[in-house]
Amino acid sequence: MSVASGRPIDSIRDYVAALEARGRLLRIESMDQDQYEITAFAYRLLERFGSEAAPGFLVERVRIDGQWRDGPVLANLYGSWPDEALLFGVAAINDDQHQMYRAVIDTLVSQLDRSGNWPRIPPVVVPAAQAPCKEVVLTGDAIDIERFAWLKNNPGDAGRYINMGSVFMRDPELGSNVGTYRCQVKGPRKIGVNPEPGQHGWLLLREMQQRGDKLAKVAIAVAPDPMTFCASSTKMAGFREDELEFVGGLRGSPLPVVRCETCDIFVPAQSEFIIEGEIPLDQFEAEGPYGEMYGFQGAAKKENFFMNIKAVTHRHKPWVLNSFTGLTWDMPKAPQVSSNFFMYKRLIPGLTGLYSPAGASGVIVISIQKRFPGQGISAGQYIAANPALNKVVIVVDDDVDIMDSGAVLKAIGARWQPSASVLIPQTQMMMPDPSRPTPMLSGKFIIDATRQLPQEGGPKSWPAPNRELLSQGAPGSFDLVDQRWDDYFRNWPGKAG
Repeated sequence: MSVASGRPIDSIRDYVAALEARGRLLRIESMDQDQYEITAFAYRLLERFGSEAAPGFLVERVRIDGQWRDGPVLANLYGSWPDEALLFGVAAINDDQHQMYRAVIDTLVSQLDRSGNWPRIPPVVVPAAQAPCKEVVLTGDAIDIERFAWLKNNPGDAGRYINMGSVFMRDPELGSNVGTYRCQVKGPRKIGVNPEPGQHGWLLLREMQQRGDKLAKVAIAVAPDPMTFCASSTKMAGFREDELEFVGGLRGSPLPVVRCETCDIFVPAQSEFIIEGEIPLDQFEAEGPYGEMYGFQGAAKKENFFMNIKAVTHRHKPWVLNSFTGLTWDMPKAPQVSSNFFMYKRLIPGLTGLYSPAGASGVIVISIQKRFPGQGISAGQYIAANPALNKVVIVVDDDVDIMDSGAVLKAIGARWQPSASVLIPQTQMMMPDPSRPTPMLSGKFIIDATRQLPQEGGPKSWPAPNRELLSQGAPGSFDLVDQRWDDYFRNWPGKAG
């Protein structure tokens, strides 16, 4: 929901306009990606602002393969909790990441039913004349996907990639799926399609193969509305469930969709591009390498799916969204975090918080109200059982700010003993962690950095933190400093903070 209007944000353009109105979008006239200028800029931007404070950015023109191409190309649109608050209708928005994290999670958890299910509203079909994604229709020899400003992010990548597309599959017997899978640009009318083993899109294609199908009809929505991209990039929907019904639930109104030109797949009408085609199910091609989410170069794949493009439709002057994988955060994360928190809160006694630090793939921090021996390790084991992301689980007391890496490390340094740990030598791990010796398998580690009780080998009593003692012994000290804060810095040339 848009905070200003109370209406859904219908398109990526609406969302970017809202970001720009808050001073959260940087416009750049041109960049030379032949020199990897945009990639280097993304690194510098996050290094200097931090991953949660860095603004989104838009580049009007990009040099690719010796030619200046019209964009715009946009990136880093979803890294900040205040930005997510804007997207999900939090009433009062400020720049405090901690407050906005809590406000967004509370807002979304309140939308879940007692079983943790999201509300559903089916999409509504609109005619092509009302669909901006149909403003330009290309078929046959008129198709040239290479002329658009897709980026090659890294010198080691196999080529340019469409890496923020929502891949739509639909089968009358097997069901439907929408997932975000990277697509290597292979020619004017050919792209790779990379669902990883175990992902819903991969499972659906394998079922079609086993049934004897030779082709799978597919459509890719590039830069759809933010809610659709959120649903395609997370596990909001189960296998065979219609992600677009969940999108409607998040929006509070039906998502407008339109029929594709070449198949009976319905796609978000407000998308920037729709790429339609066929995936041969009995032919494969090499794909990659590609810079992966852990920040390392992934391995090339000898055999992978590819798609022959049959139609491309797009807006006038379409926008390209790009993910700098392993660097920028490129999808709304709040619904997945909210759903996980709701689910784990029912399983883990005393759970008060759950947070995945930006830039630390595979690490998750949770906080609990510690009441009994073994509670910290037990909580960590529930989290570690998730096969997708969690390799290192850190459990802290509820007085530790889980969004403050310094506070978490201080808890490990001052409250943790190595004996309060569990090493899981090998278990399922789906994500492309470069340290894994075997695909789909990884060790995991649980750190119980809560105050250990005497029954757990901890001390008979724990000293109070110095800050807590200051607040108790001089209860007005912080109020005094807050009142005089600007006065302290009156003669200082920098900012007061």
